[in-house]
Amino acid sequence: MDATEKTVGIIGMGDMGAMYAKKLSDAGWRINACDAPHKFDKLKEAYAGNNNIHIYPDGHLVSRCSDFIIYSVPAEHIGSIVAKYGQSTKLGAVVGGQTSCKAPEVAAFEKHLPPDVDIVPIHSLHGPGVDPKGQPLVLIRHRASDASFNLVERVLSCLQSKKVYLTAAEHDRITADTQAVTHAAFLSMGAAWAANRQFPWENPRYIGGIENVKINVTLRIYANKWHVYAGLAILNPYAQQQIAQYAKSVTELFKLMLGGHKQELSERIKKARAAVFRTRQSDADLLLKDQVLDRFSLGELPPERVRNNHLSLLAMVDSWWKLGINPYDHMICSTPLFRLWLGATEYLYRRPDLLDECIETAITDNTFRADDLEFTFAARDWSERVSLGNMEAYREKFETIQSYFEPRFPEAKRVGNEMIKTILAKTKSS
Repeated sequence: MDATEKTVGIIGMGDMGAMYAKKLSDAGWRINACDAPHKFDKLKEAYAGNNNIHIYPDGHLVSRCSDFIIYSVPAEHIGSIVAKYGQSTKLGAVVGGQTSCKAPEVAAFEKHLPPDVDIVPIHSLHGPGVDPKGQPLVLIRHRASDASFNLVERVLSCLQSKKVYLTAAEHDRITADTQAVTHAAFLSMGAAWAANRQFPWENPRYIGGIENVKINVTLRIYANKWHVYAGLAILNPYAQQQIAQYAKSVTELFKLMLGGHKQELSERIKKARAAVFRTRQSDADLLLKDQVLDRFSLGELPPERVRNNHLSLLAMVDSWWKLGINPYDHMICSTPLFRLWLGATEYLYRRPDLLDECIETAITDNTFRADDLEFTFAARDWSERVSLGNMEAYREKFETIQSYFEPRFPEAKRVGNEMIKTILAKTKSS
């Protein structure tokens, strides 16, 4: 069956919807697309020269004429948007969504789609600025005939992604394991730097090595849309639990540092290391190396590396330990950001000299005390906003911090994209 015989509908032409539209249209598929009605004229003008992308005023018209319909909308709006357009779905079509949390998505499809419509939720586990080739693509055969599922696979084959077959529940658990705490760590770092009125790449304390990962990925997250992270954090019950544990781990470790409890801190850190990294013995398989890490700095490298207690990394491994999560279990479903963050934690924990230095610094060096205090406040605040389920509170905090860093995004995006491209080429995917 040729691409011209079936059509693809995309409801939601944000960053991911637009990326899908381009990739699929370049492969020869006819794309019927829409966004909010007030964006119709602007979208129509933007795609006027593309014969494969056809812009419609609303989701009713897209749904009526498309064989495979993708809802590429924020997770918190999936219910209302499917309720609005679902009954217009073409007879016998197959429908999927691109949300980061599948429980509300599947519930919306089951409630609002006609019974003759098949359901295959999907999720590209990367951002719109990352080449989908080789990246994980989750396919969920929730309710679908062989013909419908084959159509979805055929349409998306042009992405050249790694297909991962899961249930909706498996997807939500795995995305929580690989994304929730990762996002919480970077969001908290950004909040701490903004609270202290710091641009970290202007401070030699935050330049070089794994500091480059912290800075580049934090800025990459804050340059994105807030709802990308809010949907996963607030709507996924597994994520709420994990973010709460991360905040708890940050607080407890920071109290040990403040109290000078070196032995207790060291024992706790090393128990976590034994639990999380017990199956990986050789330094030859480290995900990140010095020569890669030092290449991507937004500032000038200091003459000597500055010691850091790395509270954000210590709390990450501590929370994995407390939650019984093995971060290597889901590498096939990991995002680029997760692989970078896992590489950074692994880099610290599997170098005994560096970890011992980190513990010593935590007890005897006050250099990072103010930063760690703000980081602890931030981790607890993010957790509280998530536990309350308050999207607007999440948005307000995110966008306030985003506005602080915004003038530096162009340079950070350029360096960050190159860093991710290079490091991902050197990391293992499974």
